Amino acid sequence: MGTAPVSGASVRIGFQAPAATRTGAALPAPRPGPPVESLYVHVPFCAHKCEYCAFYSAPGSGDETNRYVAALVREMELIAGQCRPKTVFFGGGTPSILNLRQWETVFGAMERTGLLGADEWTVECNPATVSSDKARLLRSRGVNRISMGVQSLDPALLERLGRVHTREMVFRSLDTLRAAGFDNVNIDLMFAIPGQTMGLWQRTLDEALALGTEHLSCYEVIYEEDTPLYRQLQAGEIDVDEDLACAMYDELVDRSGAAGFRQYEVANFARDLRVGSVPPTGFEPGEFPALACRHNVGYWRGRDGFGLGPSASEYVGGLRSRNWSNTDLYCTQLEKGRRAKEFAEALGPAARAGELAAFGLRTCAGWPFEEFIERTGHDLRVDWKEDLREMVSRGWGEVLPDRFRLTRLGLRFADAAGAMMLRPDAGAGT
Repeated sequence: MGTAPVSGASVRIGFQAPAATRTGAALPAPRPGPPVESLYVHVPFCAHKCEYCAFYSAPGSGDETNRYVAALVREMELIAGQCRPKTVFFGGGTPSILNLRQWETVFGAMERTGLLGADEWTVECNPATVSSDKARLLRSRGVNRISMGVQSLDPALLERLGRVHTREMVFRSLDTLRAAGFDNVNIDLMFAIPGQTMGLWQRTLDEALALGTEHLSCYEVIYEEDTPLYRQLQAGEIDVDEDLACAMYDELVDRSGAAGFRQYEVANFARDLRVGSVPPTGFEPGEFPALACRHNVGYWRGRDGFGLGPSASEYVGGLRSRNWSNTDLYCTQLEKGRRAKEFAEALGPAARAGELAAFGLRTCAGWPFEEFIERTGHDLRVDWKEDLREMVSRGWGEVLPDRFRLTRLGLRFADAAGAMMLRPDAGAGT
C-alpha cells in the first residue's frame, strides 16, 4: 500500500517565513517577559553544497567568515540582556568549519555577554572537519553534545549526495570526539536516497547502530525546490518509491528499538542510558528519553527561542521573525547596529495554539491535555474535537486519558496531521 513520504523536515531553524513576507523599517517588538532559555546560531558556511540541501548555506572565504563572526558577536550583544540559555544549538551549514581563532572569538563574546553555561550545547559537525584541537577546544568551553552529519556509510551514496567526507572519516571523527570527552553524540542518517536499496539501508543501520552513539536522527530524502536532486526528479532522471521509503522507515523504527534507542519524534531516536551504563535503582523512563535533544524538544513544546545568524528564525515574546538569508546583507545590518530581520509578525492566540498543536504532534508523546491548556489557553478536546476524531478514524491518532498522540502509522503522516491543526488567524505584521 502506498503512503505519503515520511517527513524529514528539520526543526533546527524553527519557523519558516509565510508566503507573504513582511518587511519594513518599523518591525513589531516582542512582548517583555522572562529571559529566553533557548538559543540557535546558524553558521551558513560549508565546504560543498550537498545535492539535497535547501538550508541557506554556501562555501565561504576566510574574509567573509571573519566578517560573519564579527556580525554574530554584535547580534549576541543585542540579545544578551533577554537571553539566559539552557540549551544552545549551532547548526548550519557546517559550524565545525570555523577555525580555532574564529571559535575563540565566538566563545569570548558568549562569555562577555553571559551566554555560556547552557545545560545542553550542541554543535553540528561534518566528519571531514573534525580535528583533535577543535574537538578539545569545543569541549573545554562547554560544548557537551555533537551532532555529526553522516547521512550514509556507503561510498557510492555519499558521492551521490555530494558529501565531502568518506566512511573512514566517520569512524576517525567519532574516535576523536570520544577522546576529547564527548559522551553525547548524535549521528544523522538519510534513507530513500536515489539508488539506495533495502539491503544498503540495512547494512548502514548495522554499522551505525554498532557505533554506540547516544542519539540517532534519520530523515527521508525530501526533494526541495532549488536543489540538484529536485531538478533531477523533475527531469525524470530519478524516481520516488514511496512503498520502499516507508518500508525503510519501519526497518529503522524496529531496528533502533531493538538496539536500545527510544523513538521520541518522527525522525529522532535516543537512549535513556549511555552504552554500558547500569540503570540506577528505581529507574523509570520519562516522557522523553534521557538523552533526547532538549533543544529540539523545546521547539516541539513551543518554548521561546532566539535565532542568530543568516536565515535563522525565532519566536520570542509572541513575535515570530526571521533574519535575511543573505550573509552580506546580514553582516551589513549588524554593522549598522541593528538586527538583520527580513520579516516579523505577531501571531493571534488561535494561530499560535494551532502551530504548537502541529509541532507537538510530531513527538511520540503527543500533547498532554493539561499542559496544552496551560501553554495556550485552548483545549485540544474542545477546539480540535473534529480533527482529533478524524485522525482517530484514519488510524493516525489515539485519545488517551491524559493526552492525544499519533500512532505509529500516524507518525508517517505527521505533516498532514499537523496541517489539520493549523488555524489561519495570524495577527498583524509589518
